[in-house]
Amino acid sequence: MARTASRTILGIDPGLANTGWGVIEQVGSRLTCRAYGCVSTPARMDLSCRLAKIHEQIDAVARRFEPSCVGIETVWFGQNVTAAFDTGQARGAALVACACNGLAVGEFTPRQIKLAVVGEGTADKAQVQYMVRQILGLEDLPRPDHAADALAAAICYVTHGDAR
Repeated sequence: MARTASRTILGIDPGLANTGWGVIEQVGSRLTCRAYGCVSTPARMDLSCRLAKIHEQIDAVARRFEPSCVGIETVWFGQNVTAAFDTGQARGAALVACACNGLAVGEFTPRQIKLAVVGEGTADKAQVQYMVRQILGLEDLPRPDHAADALAAAICYVTHGDAR
């Protein structure tokens, strides 16, 4: 009997204050959650230290779970300019960790991720959390919402692949 191939996918929702991460496993068409969490950095910490913490913790997640690929949310420029730059720097720190671990990268807009998970590109955070819970068969809603968004990015990678 042939064994169904599996793969592990990391999802990242970048942010300077909170970078969400989530790890899912795909076996055939079945998706399960392996783990999720959030890297939080206090505003009082120097920027370089905040970015180093994001890099180090995403690197640790990648080393622990050994994903083959990552789905990461792109920076949404509808935010204010300062927030967009902060998010972009956090995203860069996470991407370097992914590159150092040899991960294939799929980059997705917030709209693409919401569409893949909820079926509606303008879905709110509660809808995303609910559908992530349903898709992955979780007992509770994934919290914080940054972790739910990261799991959604990983799910989007499954449906869209490398959509740079």
